[in-house]
Amino acid sequence: MSTQKITMPQLGESVTEGTISTWLVKVGDQVNKYDPIAEVMTDKVNAEVPSSFTGTIKELLAEEGETVAVGELICSIETEHTDSKEPEEKATTDLSTNSIELSSQDTNDSMKKRYSPAVLRLAQENNIELSNVTGSGRGGRITRKDLEIIIASVDMPKPVQEEGIPVAKSDGKKKPETGTKQPQAQSGDIEIPVKGVRKVIAQNMVKSTQEIPHAWMTVEVDVTDLVSYRNKVKSEFKNTEGFGLTFFAFFVKSVAQALKEYPQLNSMWAGDKIIQKKEINLSIAVAKESELFVPVIKHADEKTIKATARDIYELARKARNGKLTSEDMQGGTFTVNNTGTFGSISSMGVINHPQAAILQVESIVRRPVIINDMFAARDIVNLGLSFDHRILDGLVCGRFLSRVKEILENMNEETINLY
Repeated sequence: MSTQKITMPQLGESVTEGTISTWLVKVGDQVNKYDPIAEVMTDKVNAEVPSSFTGTIKELLAEEGETVAVGELICSIETEHTDSKEPEEKATTDLSTNSIELSSQDTNDSMKKRYSPAVLRLAQENNIELSNVTGSGRGGRITRKDLEIIIASVDMPKPVQEEGIPVAKSDGKKKPETGTKQPQAQSGDIEIPVKGVRKVIAQNMVKSTQEIPHAWMTVEVDVTDLVSYRNKVKSEFKNTEGFGLTFFAFFVKSVAQALKEYPQLNSMWAGDKIIQKKEINLSIAVAKESELFVPVIKHADEKTIKATARDIYELARKARNGKLTSEDMQGGTFTVNNTGTFGSISSMGVINHPQAAILQVESIVRRPVIINDMFAARDIVNLGLSFDHRILDGLVCGRFLSRVKEILENMNEETINLY
């Protein structure tokens, strides 16, 4: 018999941690290789983690609701393989080309100085000198649990003082945030733990607003002709294609076309440089009860309105059924958010880090408008653009929005080609 270990896989590019939402097994259960053992949530996707081995669950090393860094142990499995000549299987469940591969040797210190983002964050917040911490993870690696044990005690490892350099003193207790006082629940109040998807969303929103200097711009668009055309063909389209022709498909197509002409908005901030992406892959926000997902329409500029509508339908269906994959969530270069679904007429989106911008498509409202000195009832929609002011300025963003407006206002029965 031998014990094999399963680590938190990397479930998408730039993903550094995942939250165990549900264990699908318990200690003592028999599992086969590739059987799902846990459901994991990240900021990119919800996914099932498969077993890398056939055997018996020996230990679950993470609790439901616990967030674990990529590469850290989540469970161990007892297998019947005893033949040492057989090549050892990888303990890491490799769901991405970017997955972290760990050494199978637990007896050396090769991993001691490879710190996960969660470990680094805890160390910085609590003034812990990592060089003085003994790790319990594979290869001597320091895990988040190691630091939590230290934080709970008063015996914090102190930084080594170098000659002539004073060392900040610590009493071993986590310091409260300066100037903040957390509210306390009163009788009758309901306390809702922040965990799972809500915790991930909160962390990403804080990161986006702290790192990105947001700027905003809004335009009004007259989509009367587009509304008339879509209402005319939607029933026949649904009967023929088997899915709905939404207004959102026309907006996504218009944004993709405008991004080809203004590629500056199809960019990302990369520290000391700006990366202007070649592919136009549009992230769209999809909600499922309290969960929010941002799947991606790949090569949106190359697709017809019909193909775009199909992608929107399929991605929304997969989100509702919990079937979105890591591939569905990767590669987004610009986000289009359909806030009009909720009746919103004005909102300011938070940029999907590290993208350069997000466009809010608001509700289409029939309003009186003056045309040739006369009132007319027209269908009007607001488009709100939030953009990263490190990458973009008002000039190019204004031109981009004007171009999207022009494309939409010229969509009518004579110009629209669904196929």
